[in-house]
Amino acid sequence: MLTLIIVIFVVAYAAIALEHPLKINKSASALIGAGLLWTIYALFTGDHHLVNEQLGESLMGTAQIVFFLMGAMTIVEVVDAHNGFEVITSRIKTTSLVSLLWLVGFVTFFLSAVLDNLTTTIVMISLMKKLLDKHDDRLFFAGIIVIAANAGGAWSPIGDVTTTMLWIGGQITTLAIMKGVFIASMVNMVVPLAVTSYFLKGREVISPARVDHGLGHHGHHPKTTPFEQNLMFCMGLGILICVPIFKTITHLPPFMGILFGLGIIWLVGELIHSTKDDEAKEHLTLVRALRQIDMASIVFFVGILLAVATLEHTHILTNLAKWLDQTVGRQDVIVTIIGLASAIVDNVPLVAASMGMYDLAQYPTDSFLWEFMAYAAGTGGSILIIGSAAGVAAMGLEKIHFFWYVKRISGLALIGYFGGIAAYILQYKMFHG
Repeated sequence: MLTLIIVIFVVAYAAIALEHPLKINKSASALIGAGLLWTIYALFTGDHHLVNEQLGESLMGTAQIVFFLMGAMTIVEVVDAHNGFEVITSRIKTTSLVSLLWLVGFVTFFLSAVLDNLTTTIVMISLMKKLLDKHDDRLFFAGIIVIAANAGGAWSPIGDVTTTMLWIGGQITTLAIMKGVFIASMVNMVVPLAVTSYFLKGREVISPARVDHGLGHHGHHPKTTPFEQNLMFCMGLGILICVPIFKTITHLPPFMGILFGLGIIWLVGELIHSTKDDEAKEHLTLVRALRQIDMASIVFFVGILLAVATLEHTHILTNLAKWLDQTVGRQDVIVTIIGLASAIVDNVPLVAASMGMYDLAQYPTDSFLWEFMAYAAGTGGSILIIGSAAGVAAMGLEKIHFFWYVKRISGLALIGYFGGIAAYILQYKMFHG
């Protein structure tokens, strides 16, 4: 059974990676993979009660991520419908691609520490569509945004799903992770930025033609007042920032906070547009925003997370970890490998497996292993576009091909990754001797 499960997983994964040459949507491959894996697991195990319990468990974890995603995407969509991002785009005046690149990199880096790398990627890529006309430039920027968002997410307990998992599990504490991983994350982003700037030297920013709000790209684009733009922008961003605070205070999962926030922004939207006639209001409603979000990407998440869950329940991941311990033995090397592997396999189950593998009694809170794990799993995912939630979101939003990313961005992400590792180990040796 185990061999069969591994084979099916590898085939499904290959189909996702080869989506464009095969002309089969990655969501279909992910769903078929998940269906087959659970079917085989259920038939071979025979313990229906156990399998159903485990599926319920996996579904709960998956649903939390999916509801969070849907909420975040809808909020970004509503802000966009109200032209809320003009609050930022109107302030960006640079005409050089290089300075725009650095600006975008740093904004993404710090924003993703506050929001989280996925939401930040969605927000920043939506912004780039307003700032850059050429699709090639936007693709390049999308790649840099993925690297910067993952780097920014790694040093903050709320910036990345994996760091959040370690934080909830008690493996790391807020201040320690910020102090420990900040420099490494910064190196991870600055190195690829510096290399890219060299190639983009002297290039100009080509902005999309500014369309008067008569007809936007959605056909009839009603005018929104500056008050509505600012209100929706501040509310959208405010809700996303409040989610971690909500989680800390109530100890409820983040998706509850984002759904609560979605309700609030919905109510406010209804109130500020209550006097308008239906036609003027139609474009701005939350109902429309819900129709606009990319459901195919969300279905893809469901498929891939449920597929990976079978590897977890069949202990394939735990056995892999034990094997690594016996063959490699060195902690820093193992964590580096886990980081590289997180480019191929979703870093969430990888970190989950590692948390199950290494005992807190043996490796106490904030020890080298956990901090280094937060950095490696958080940033290693940038090496391939399917390695992180941010990458998958970017892939959906800008229609990025898997192999385009491998050719153009993976090398940059790799040198950033190893640069950050060197920085972290150096810093650790200096302070812990």
